[in-house]
Amino acid sequence: MTAEPVGARSRTGYDAETLAALTADAEQITARYPDPRSGLLPMLHLVQSVDGYVSRDGILFCAEQLEMTAAEVSAVATFYTQYKRHPNGTYTVGVCTNTLCAVMGGDAIFDRLSEHLDVGHDETTPDGSITLERVECNAACDYAPVMMVNWEFFDNQTPESATEIADRLRAGQDVTPTRGAASVCSFKQTSRVLAGFPDGRADEGTGAGGPTLEGLRIARERGWTAPEPDGVDAAGEPAAEVPPETGTAQSSAERKPTTTQDEKPGMPDASEPGERTEGSDD
Repeated sequence: MTAEPVGARSRTGYDAETLAALTADAEQITARYPDPRSGLLPMLHLVQSVDGYVSRDGILFCAEQLEMTAAEVSAVATFYTQYKRHPNGTYTVGVCTNTLCAVMGGDAIFDRLSEHLDVGHDETTPDGSITLERVECNAACDYAPVMMVNWEFFDNQTPESATEIADRLRAGQDVTPTRGAASVCSFKQTSRVLAGFPDGRADEGTGAGGPTLEGLRIARERGWTAPEPDGVDAAGEPAAEVPPETGTAQSSAERKPTTTQDEKPGMPDASEPGERTEGSDD
């Protein structure tokens, strides 16, 4: 199967206005990369920002823009969990159930939400407001258990606080994350940001709070510093090596192999390739 060349009549079902807007955005995406095909990941987020998931039309659009087959695009879209292959809710509520969050109550939070919303993993409420997910580690273990709404952080959650947030989302109320943006935007809006079109909200709030910075605070109080990388001294110059058997630093000119080829027991000398050592296989 060969890809349909760019510029050919679109096989997608998008109307002319939507197709024109998508094409203009896609051109901005491909312009960021020496190889336009490298723009596939953000372009999948782009079509998801229009359809609310990676639809058949979205797959075909990406294939046409990047001169790929639909099968190639689908292979990528089905690999990453942030790409949805069926309609997603206005809000993706993800509960971390990896080890630390699970131990701290993540499983209990997910179970309570699942019962409260009457949906399971990757299922959407009948009103289309919330898709519930179990999610992998969000690198926020210092705030466990953590829940995310469209990938905005809600730290130190309980089953009660999580269900309250879900109810407010379903009621159309503004919900403020623990850190980051001042409010949660929709799944489609988030997808457009992930496609590389900032909405100006990235620096609204603090990303790293007290627990994240606690180790740094203690290190500064006690004067701790990180060790220099191996082979580099404090001034950034290559450090002299210290043989473990002597404990004395040697320069590169002084260093020499401790064993040569012909000194190794049971090994033939390099100048006599025909010889075989005792016990070698015939």
